[in-house]
Amino acid sequence: MSEATTYPYPLVVFDLDGTLVDSAADIAEALNRTLVDWQLPRVPEATVLTWIGDGVRRLVEQAFTAAGSTIDLDTVMPGFMVHYRECLLRSPRLFDGVAEALQVLQARDVPMAICTNKPSALVQPLLDHLGIGTVFALVLGGDSLPQRKPSGEPLRHIAAQFGEDPAACLMVGDSLTDYRAALEAGMPVALVRYGYPRGLDLQHNEAVTVIDDLRDLPGLRAGA
Repeated sequence: MSEATTYPYPLVVFDLDGTLVDSAADIAEALNRTLVDWQLPRVPEATVLTWIGDGVRRLVEQAFTAAGSTIDLDTVMPGFMVHYRECLLRSPRLFDGVAEALQVLQARDVPMAICTNKPSALVQPLLDHLGIGTVFALVLGGDSLPQRKPSGEPLRHIAAQFGEDPAACLMVGDSLTDYRAALEAGMPVALVRYGYPRGLDLQHNEAVTVIDDLRDLPGLRAGA
């Protein structure tokens, strides 16, 4: 029996920001440039971290609400998207262990996909920039379907594309948004401790595992 067939999950679906990629500084800079455009004060990156994960519109909404602004988001979003594109490749990096983990899974012929709430047009350029653009068989962005995480529909959709039962696959994420999406989809979930948890209890949850380093992922066994 090959190593690939012994891996307990026939498909691994990854979140992007906070799980594979440390992009917080770039997202924060794009958001802060937008705030400055509207004569609002910049906010610390640590604060922006608590807002990342539910899509760009929700990110901007939380920032402007926190600033006490009632500006119509429809007038704000075009400018934010300009800054978001400009900052996309400013300083992103793969978290430690990510490249090695993906390489091992790829060598074992384990299919991999991405499920992110980042706008789909910005995902592939980021993956290419970081040298992992050819690793994933499918990439689903936050605007690819009518629903996005924490809905479980994106995960169910991805599993269906591979002809797999969601209950047989694995979601890998870092946030409460990822966790809720996996639970709603009926998909087992592995959590990483180093990301942007946004209120997720990393001590008490129903994850199959909580790991400090993604290099632990290829060693998972059934029921881990």
